[in-house]
Amino acid sequence: MKIVIAGAGDMGTHLAKMLSGNGHDLTVADVDPKALIEVGSLVDVITVEGDTTQFSVLRKAGVRKCDLFIAVRSVENDNILSAVMAKQLGAKKAIARIDSNEYLEPNSKEIFIDMGIDYLFYPEQIAAREVINLLGHTSTTEFADFAGGKLSMVAFRIELTSPLLGRKIIDAEYYDEDLEYRTVAVVRGSRTFIPTVDDRYEEEDMIYAITRHGVTHKIVELSGRREVAIRNIMILGGSRIGVRIANELQNDINVKLVDYNADKAYHLAELLDKTLIINEDGRDTEAMMEEDLAGMDAFVAVTGRSETNILAAMLAKRMGVKRVIAEVENINYISLAESIGVDTIINKKLITASNIFRFTMTTDVQAIKCLTGSQAEVLEFIVKPNSPATKSRIRDLGLPADAVIGGIVRGDRVFIAVDDTQVNAYDRVVVFSMPESVMRVAEFFN
Repeated sequence: MKIVIAGAGDMGTHLAKMLSGNGHDLTVADVDPKALIEVGSLVDVITVEGDTTQFSVLRKAGVRKCDLFIAVRSVENDNILSAVMAKQLGAKKAIARIDSNEYLEPNSKEIFIDMGIDYLFYPEQIAAREVINLLGHTSTTEFADFAGGKLSMVAFRIELTSPLLGRKIIDAEYYDEDLEYRTVAVVRGSRTFIPTVDDRYEEEDMIYAITRHGVTHKIVELSGRREVAIRNIMILGGSRIGVRIANELQNDINVKLVDYNADKAYHLAELLDKTLIINEDGRDTEAMMEEDLAGMDAFVAVTGRSETNILAAMLAKRMGVKRVIAEVENINYISLAESIGVDTIINKKLITASNIFRFTMTTDVQAIKCLTGSQAEVLEFIVKPNSPATKSRIRDLGLPADAVIGGIVRGDRVFIAVDDTQVNAYDRVVVFSMPESVMRVAEFFN
């Protein structure tokens, strides 16, 4: 697939790195020559210097023959304009990053579709929704629904009190017709692997499991932790993510939002009428103690700085807050944040990548979840008639060693997949895969 990315900033660079390993022909265009040199040193791409709101630059980037145009520049209007222009020049699909929720309203979306833009994405809204979803599943590190909620992916860490500790990961229960979950992957240290019959659960393992609807809480209790009722939450950072979280939650629970900028705090107090706005530095231990950080059920750090979020999350954890979530945009810091006990990391680039990646697939992909705690992906496919997956049972399909089918939805029936399971046409199949095998896996269902 020929893909043109407009914007060589953090998100554009991350998308280029993610897509480069899947055999795509990539071009990145930007007005900043230094940014292009940097992305060119990291990824095998063609770089084009110039403003993508100009026809000459778009032509030079080859949008006439491109299959997908992705506009991820820092200015919303530039993204919309360049996406419209690219589509008019011949791009088969054009998608754009925006910074306004207004554009995602149904009537507005129809206008943009008429203009030629196939998809608009608002990273801050997606991230806020992810946080709110996670707050409803307080024992999980990551969570995602598939097939309309009939299957779920949960991630949790094995605690010393877990009843799973020392048990074989794959045992007799994996062949029970009423199987409720399956562990599809384990992250141990810096290594991600799909378990074999010889592997056992160890303390501090990060477990990724596919579960049936309605049993997520029951499964996560196996981690050794309990669900926590969230009644009081403190949000650090009056960012767009922080404001959206507060706005969504303030009618149901007690919300405190902390921001060090006095002018912004004053503005937020007018905007969020049921949220208590506090003008303090979230890294100040004494100030946070005065604001009753220790009495919070959850703490969410979403300032614009990864370092600040990590430090504040450490403080909240030390003060006994049961659920701590931090936005860490610097991908190099994610493993550090996890190692010091931050419950959940969110990253706009990874969340957004999940939404964009499906546009690069030729198979009928319903959903993709790029995992934060692992460099893997969980995908939901609709199986095409006569595809390779329908020819034999799972054990005989010859799937890549670093991919595994976790669950299947067939009409109203839900199966946790095992080796003897037969995949049928039109099944919805949830698959865990490492990035390098995603395209090969997709071929089985096409």
